[in-house]
Amino acid sequence: MKTSMTRTQRAAVGQGVKEGAAQAAPSGTRQSARRATIRKQATAWAFLTPIVIYLVLFYAYPLYTNLDLSFRDYTLRSFISGEAEWAGFENYRQVLTDNTFGTALWNTFVFTGASLLFQYAIGLALAVFFYRKFPLSSTLRALFLVPWLLPLLVSASTWAWMLNSESGIVNAALSWIGLDPIYWLTSPDWSLTAVLITNIWIGIPFNLVLLYAGLQAIPTELYEASSIDGAGRWRTFWSITFPLLRPVSAITVLLGLVYTLKVFDIIWVMTRGGPGDSSATLAIWSYRLGFGGGSPQLSPAAAVANILILIAFAFGLFYVRAQRKALNQ
Repeated sequence: MKTSMTRTQRAAVGQGVKEGAAQAAPSGTRQSARRATIRKQATAWAFLTPIVIYLVLFYAYPLYTNLDLSFRDYTLRSFISGEAEWAGFENYRQVLTDNTFGTALWNTFVFTGASLLFQYAIGLALAVFFYRKFPLSSTLRALFLVPWLLPLLVSASTWAWMLNSESGIVNAALSWIGLDPIYWLTSPDWSLTAVLITNIWIGIPFNLVLLYAGLQAIPTELYEASSIDGAGRWRTFWSITFPLLRPVSAITVLLGLVYTLKVFDIIWVMTRGGPGDSSATLAIWSYRLGFGGGSPQLSPAAAVANILILIAFAFGLFYVRAQRKALNQ
C-alpha cells in the first residue's frame, strides 16, 4: 500500500510539473522575443548614434548658427562677444535690394546651368565612346580622371595662366591662327566664360565615371536584340541607352547641381568675381561681404549664404520629384 501511494504521488507530481512547464512556455517565449527586440533596437541605435552625432555637430549646428547670424546685427566685436541685437529680416531686405544681388543671382544660374549641360553632354559622349572596347581605352579613360584628381587650386591656377591675356597659351594659339587675343580674365564680357570653361573641364570626369558605370549595368542582350531588329546607333541610343541611364543621370545631375552652386575656389583664384561683379556668384558675394576686406558684414553674408542654401534645396527637391514622377510612369 505504501509503495502504491508513492507511485501515485510521483505520477501526480510529474503531471503537475508538465502542466507548469506548459503554462510557463508561452511566457518564456514572449520574454525571449522581447529581449531579442530590445537587442535589435540597441544594435540599430549603436550604429545610428555616430551618424546622428555627426549630422548634428557638422550640419545642424552650423546651419542653426548661420540662420541665427542672419537674423541679428553682428559686427566683429559682437561676433566675438556673442551678443548682437535682433534684426529680423532686415539683413535679407538689405541683400535683396542690393544692386549686386541681381547680377550674382543671374551669374549663379548661368554658371550652374551651363556647367551641368556641358559636363553631362560631354561626359555622356565620352562614356559611350569608351564603352566600345579598343586598344588603350583603359589608359585613356584613366587620363581623363586627372582633372578630377588634381586639387582645385592647382587646376584654377593652371587655367588662369593658360587664359592670361599677355602670356597665355590660349591667346598664343588664337594669334597663330590669325585671331585677335581675348582678355579672358580682365574683360567683363569674358570673365564668366573663363571660369565656366574651367569648371566644365573639372567636372567632366565626374560625369564620365558615373555614366560609364551606368552603361556597364545595361544588359548587352538589349543591344543584340536591337541589332537584330535593324536599329541604327542613334535609334539604339535614344531607345535603349538614354532611357535606361535615367536613374544614373538623375543622381549625376543632382550631385553636379549641389556641387556647382557652391563653387567658390575656382572663381576666386581666377577672377575674384571681377572685374566688377561680372563673374561674381552668390557664393563669391557672400565671401566678399564677410571676408572681402574693409568692415566685415557678417550678418548680410550669412543671409546670402542662406538664400543659396534655399535655392539648392528647391532645385534638388524639384529635380528629385520630377525624376520620381518620370520613373513611375
